[in-house]
Order: sequence, then structure tokens, then C-alpha cells
Amino acid sequence: MTNRDQKKVWREKRKMLEKEKNKESIRVGVFVCHCGTNIGGVIDCSALAEYARMLTNVAFSEDNQYTCAETGLTSIKTAIKEKNLNRIVVASCTPRTHEPLFRKCVSDAGINPYLFNFVNIREQCSWVHMDYPDAAFEKAKDLIRMGVAKSIMLQPLEMIKIGVTQEAVVIGGGISGMNTALSLSRQGFKTHLVEKEYILGGRLNSLYKLFPHDTEASELIEDVKTKINNSKNLKVYTEAVVKSVDGYIGNYNIKILQLDRIIDLKVGTIIVAVGASLLIPENLYGYDGKSRITQHELESKLKAEEKISDKIVMIQCAGSRIKERIYCSNVCCMTALKNALIIKDRKPDSNITILFRDIYAPGTYEDYYRRARESGVLFIKYTEDKLPIVEETQVKVFNEYIGEKMILPYNLLVLSTPLIANYDNKELSQMLKVPLEPNNFFLEAHVKLRPVDFATEGIFVCGSAKWPVDVSESIVQGLAAASRASTIISNKNLNFSGSIAEVEESKCNGCGDCRDACVYNAVEMVETRIEFKAIRDSFIPSTALIKHKSKVIPSMCKGCGVCVGICPVGALSLKNFTNEQIGVEIESYLS
Repeated sequence: MTNRDQKKVWREKRKMLEKEKNKESIRVGVFVCHCGTNIGGVIDCSALAEYARMLTNVAFSEDNQYTCAETGLTSIKTAIKEKNLNRIVVASCTPRTHEPLFRKCVSDAGINPYLFNFVNIREQCSWVHMDYPDAAFEKAKDLIRMGVAKSIMLQPLEMIKIGVTQEAVVIGGGISGMNTALSLSRQGFKTHLVEKEYILGGRLNSLYKLFPHDTEASELIEDVKTKINNSKNLKVYTEAVVKSVDGYIGNYNIKILQLDRIIDLKVGTIIVAVGASLLIPENLYGYDGKSRITQHELESKLKAEEKISDKIVMIQCAGSRIKERIYCSNVCCMTALKNALIIKDRKPDSNITILFRDIYAPGTYEDYYRRARESGVLFIKYTEDKLPIVEETQVKVFNEYIGEKMILPYNLLVLSTPLIANYDNKELSQMLKVPLEPNNFFLEAHVKLRPVDFATEGIFVCGSAKWPVDVSESIVQGLAAASRASTIISNKNLNFSGSIAEVEESKCNGCGDCRDACVYNAVEMVETRIEFKAIRDSFIPSTALIKHKSKVIPSMCKGCGVCVGICPVGALSLKNFTNEQIGVEIESYLS
């Protein structure tokens, strides 16, 4: 054996001895939860705790009826102190709901929260194998054995702390954006409201009355504008657009172009309230803007108190619920009902017919539909395969109710057209690095659980920017977005999980696959200078090569591990979810 081989053997032996020595100092505590009968009704939890006590490095083990209850948490803290535990494994339900609770518990007891490991023996065992209790018990033993093995390999991590700029920017000065900005400013946060038009109010400026209480839109706008003008913390930028956005949650750098000047803003959170646009129904039912108009144009005539025809036909779903635009625009039916009632109120003897595929009047809005029928408005149902045929002075339609064709004379044809996504939504979404859904509206993180959040933390959405909604819903969503944004900028500092991805720069080849795969936009490509020293006795001088390498933005990383799996050269790893830790779990299962 050569000296080199001998030294290699000595190094390996020394590593093994150090590993064994470290193992001896690790004391694991295992706590098995009955979860009432969810786990205990299928698996013998006391026997599981006895089994765990025999595993390597386990210094203490017990079972609890409810480990997440105060008695269970106290038991963990007591055992840590009395048994000198430095690793904790809880075998119970899902980490999705209870991991933060147990991490805080062990942290309060003096253990680094990342030296805690969660083993799910409810969703992954008792619930899915409730008809096979014996097999479920054996599987639970495997899961606990694997969890203990991984806990031995866990490394203490530190929370990532970042400072927060306690200001907000709201993009869009419609009713939703105005209420969002007003709410934040009232909470004491400096707020910037950016509107691309020359006045605030958005589409409300051209509306007449608002359902369901027939409030005049102008009164609502003036009331909100007055409050905005009197707000000390609110800065309004009209005729302004967002030109660039950089940074991350708590620290965004935004450039605003207002007329011919650039304004730099530094904020902690961003709210998107850009609203939606109206479809111009060109080449649809002979639209000409005169005798054949949209509901929005009718609204302007009503507002100006122009003379309205006494023979009116309204066609619903004009441009929506079709192949090019499959969605229901949500507000069209209520707009048609409202305008029909206004006309009926002014001219009770007017003849109004509404051609519809379906009437959408949810909840309290149902009263609008009843009132319209009682006032004499005629409703005729048509189908997509038998669309109304519009001629110069009459509309031919097949009435699905009576199964016959009808001819309806008219002086005014009104098309109920949908709200559509703004043409510049894509440009803004790319700047903010947030997604759009197939119709180019902004896509929230979760329609039920996080309805005003984006997947990218620190950015929120409200109003018709994410889907067509009426004025009342726009206001509610604006207030919800303000509430969510305030949870960020109410803090001077934010703490983020230390269990994030990291890049081994020497391995990274700069392909950018990780950046493209990250849904949280937590990976960026940065220029890196690589130095090359001159080779001795060579004429090649010292030089440097500029290459792009991956870099993880700690405050945006959620530790999902997608980037780790997609990296072709293995340059990324996930803290406390490394190949070595996964390997010991597999080995412990096979042992």
C-alpha cells in the first residue's frame, strides 16, 4: 500500500470515528399522536412509541392523545429539558397545518426549530389504510424509523431576516384601487396610487347608476375622491404608468413614467388594481354605435338624459360565452336589468325585450329580475346554435320557451358586451413576474384560500384585474387586498424560512433551467467573474471570463425543490432535504 493510499484509509477512518462520535451526542425524542381516533383508532400508538424507543439515538419516546394540544406541547418542552433532547420527531398529522406550531414549541424549549422532523402517519398511513390496521402499523413503524434517521442528519438553520420598506404602491385608480389605497393610507402607511388616465375613477366615470341600490356613480366617485384628497399619507400620480419593477417582498424598486419624467419609488408591497376593458363589438350584430349600441353607450345616454327609443331589444352574451371568449362576464345581466328598469321608470309604456341564453342574477340581485318582469320587460331565451338575426328594423329569434320563431321590431338594439382583459396586462405581468390566466386576466394564487394573493409574495390583486366583478365586489376585494398588504408593511423586518435552495456556484453552468422552472421567481441569473491565472512559463496572461450563474433570492424561495430536481448538473440543493438525508431515509427503510 502506497503512502497516498494509507493516508486515504486514515482519512476515511477518521471520518467514521467523527461520525460515530457525533451520533453519540445526538438525543432524539419521539412523540406519537393518537389524534383522537384518526390515528389511534387504526394503529396502536403506544406500541409505536415502544418501538421508537428501541431505535438508534432515541433517548425518549411517548404517545399522546393530542400532541398539538397544550398538554402535548408541554410534554415536549418538559422532555427536552429533563432528557436533554436535541432532536424532536413528532408522528401525527400533516405538516401543512401543524409544522409551524411544533417548530415554535421546540424553539421555545431552546432547540433550533430546524432540528424538528414531522412524520405524517395520519394522511399517509391510518386514513389510507384504515381497513388494514396490521399493515398500517407496520408502515407507521417504517415511517417513524425513516423520520428518526433523517432527524439525526438535520442541520441547524437560521431564519432569514430582511428589512421592510413600510410603503405601498397601488397600480390602477378605479374604484377598487382607490379603496385599496385609501384603506392603506388610513392605517398610517404611505401609499402611492398610480393611474394611467388623467383622472381617477376608471369606468365609473362613464356609468350612470349602480345596482342594486340605484346609487348614482358620480356621487360614489366624488365621495371617495374627497377622502383621497384629504388623506395625508396618499400620493396620487395621474397620467402615469409603471415602466419597471425590481426587487422582492418588502423591498421593491419601481420606476413610474408620469408625462415626461421618471419617478423612483421604493415600496414594500404592490397591489394590482388595473381593472378591465370593454369589448367593442365590431362586426357583431351590425353594431354601428348609433341605432345599434352597447350597454355602456346606453348608460351614457341615460346619464345625459337623452331621448330613448320606446322599442328596444337587448341581446345578452354579445361576444362572450363563445369559442373566442368562453367565459361569462358576470356583470352583463345585471347591467341590462338595471338599464331596462331605468327606462321603464322613465317611460312605463316602452317596449323592452331581453334576448338571453341564461340570466345571472345571484343572491339579492334576484329582486332586479323579478322587478323587471313585473314592469313588463319581456324575456326570450335563445341558444348558441340559433343566434338572433339582426336586420335593419327587426330581430328574428327562435324562442326556446314556445318553440317558435319570433320577429321583434326595434328602434334601438343594445348589445350586452363582456369585460375583457386590458391589452397591456401581459407587459405588466412580465414586469411583476406574476401569471395570467388563459383570458389574460391576472391569476390569483388560489381562488378560495388566497383570492387576492399572487403566488409571488408581496404582490396582490383585486377588482376586475383578475376577473369581471361589479362595483360592490370591487370595493370588497380592494379592502381585502389592503388588509393582506398591511400584514407585510406593518413589520419593520420579515423573517423567512431558512430551509431554502442554495447553489454550488462551481457546478453551475448557467443554463437557466432553474430560473425558468421556479414559480416563485426566486432564482435569478447574475454575472459572475471567473479568474484564470497565467500558466507558468506560458505566454498566456491572467484573464477573466464573465459567465451567468444561478442565484437564489432567499426571501422569495419557498423551499419547494423544483429547481433542485430540474438542474442537469446537480448544482442546487435544498437545505435539510439533501441527497444524503434522503439517502439515510431510504437506507433505514430497507434495513
